[in-house]
Order: sequence, then structure tokens, then C-alpha cells
Amino acid sequence: MFQLDESQIQEYRNDKPEYYRQLALQLDALLAEDSNWITNMSQMSAFIFQMLPELNWSGFYLVNPEKADSLILGPYQGKVACVHIPFGRGVCGTAASTLETQLVEDVHQFAGHIACDAASQSEVVIPVVVDGELKGVLDIDSPITNRFDQEDADGLTALLETFIKRTQFP
Repeated sequence: MFQLDESQIQEYRNDKPEYYRQLALQLDALLAEDSNWITNMSQMSAFIFQMLPELNWSGFYLVNPEKADSLILGPYQGKVACVHIPFGRGVCGTAASTLETQLVEDVHQFAGHIACDAASQSEVVIPVVVDGELKGVLDIDSPITNRFDQEDADGLTALLETFIKRTQFP
């Protein structure tokens, strides 16, 4: 498994906004090759998983085309995951139903949390909204409680904006 070296981890810890700004530039270049939504979701999932420390899951849940009030597993990096998540249930379902970023310090304190990976302790989930339409959510998990803060949520939102700009959705 790919791991950041100590200098990259220090760079991340010392100046998260700048680290995420650099990641957004790298992601923009990575996604410039193709605009296919599945390809870009796969690339972004792997990129986040490689470039951020202390993660155990990075990926997407998509609005289920067969049942519009639920999410279905999309491209990701990490252990085997839950396949279906109803809107309003768990961190991902809550982000989908409220269209608001969910920044959760301790998933075990989140009402209705769905434990797809028992190792996950904290989570940030950002709705993927394109032209006013919910397409899914970006879900990032960590095995460390209090792993994410507002700078992470803002940085991941900027990465998601880069992804949306470079991606053609069906």
C-alpha cells in the first residue's frame, strides 16, 4: 500500500490549506486526460487515498438510478463496503438528504451510523451536486477519532470542485 513519506505528512500538518491547494492542481492535471465520470471517480478515490494520511476509505456513493431515495456504492479505495445506503441513514445518507457536508469527529456518536468498516472512527462526507442535481457523495473515512477538521472539509470540497469541473456526468 502507498504511504506518504514523513516530509509530505509534515507539509500536510503544517499548512493544510496550501497542501490542499497543491493537491487540487495535481488532481486537475490528473483528470485532464479524460472526462469520463467513472474513470475520474476512480482516479480521484485513489488520489485522495494516496495523498492524505491516516485514511482507511476514500470513494463515492452514487444516487441509485433504480431507487432514487438511496445511494449505491461507486468507485472507491479501501475494504469491502456497504452497497446500499438509504437517504437519511448514516453519515452518507444524511449528507445526501440534507445536501450538507457532514464532518463527524466520532462516528460512534453519530445517530444511525452504518458501520461498513468497524475500523472507521471519523468521517467527512460531501454531497456531489452538479447543476443543482445530487449525483452522489464523496466519503472519506479514518481509523482515528477527530481525524478531520474544517480545513480538511474545505480542502476536500475544493478537490471535489476540481473533479466536477473536469468530469462529464450522464
